[in-house]
Amino acid sequence: MAPLALLGGTFDPVHYGHLRPAIEVRESLGADELRLIPGHVPPHRPQPRLAAARRADLLDRAVALIPGLVVDRRELVRAGPSYTLDTLRELRRVIGDRRPLCFVMGGDAFGGLCSWYQWHRLTDYAHLVVTTRAGYTATPATGPRGAPPQWLPDRQAATVQALRARPAGLVYFQPVSRLEISATAIRRLLAQGRSAQGLMPDCVWQTVASQGLYGYPQV
Repeated sequence: MAPLALLGGTFDPVHYGHLRPAIEVRESLGADELRLIPGHVPPHRPQPRLAAARRADLLDRAVALIPGLVVDRRELVRAGPSYTLDTLRELRRVIGDRRPLCFVMGGDAFGGLCSWYQWHRLTDYAHLVVTTRAGYTATPATGPRGAPPQWLPDRQAATVQALRARPAGLVYFQPVSRLEISATAIRRLLAQGRSAQGLMPDCVWQTVASQGLYGYPQV
């Protein structure tokens, strides 16, 4: 069965640095769809500037014309912190025990994996697909509060085919085009009354700019 891929985040706001890697990962995995899952209460960072419903609406606009990318709102209707483990458990109940489930995360996030809620349980429910620059491999922190030294070597997959052969349990490094765009930089530009056009789909930019969502309206 084709894997189901997931990419979580605050998407505050969504931009091409989210979308282009998502497209490349979906194609590489041969996934029927990649679900973008906006977090409601992120446990590892400050609360997003925009309300959850508004961020999800901008995501809908961003992926409307991109085949295979869809928005999944399940974390927005769940109370409490948006723990990835809870999301993976919920989706595993929905899709059953056989279909491969791939949770996509950036190399920086993977480096801090051991600070996540029950991080060692994540691979019970899904594969971890870590997006990297070509030639760069991220590793989780090791030590008394980190991963055991053999945690990654015991799980690292060499090919996409290995992910498709089992439902969960592996870590795979996927090189992607890394666009040097960040939501923080975009919010800073908009707060200064400067344009962020070209850093996100134009349909998103038009909404952000006309409504002054992160700063001054730009019309």
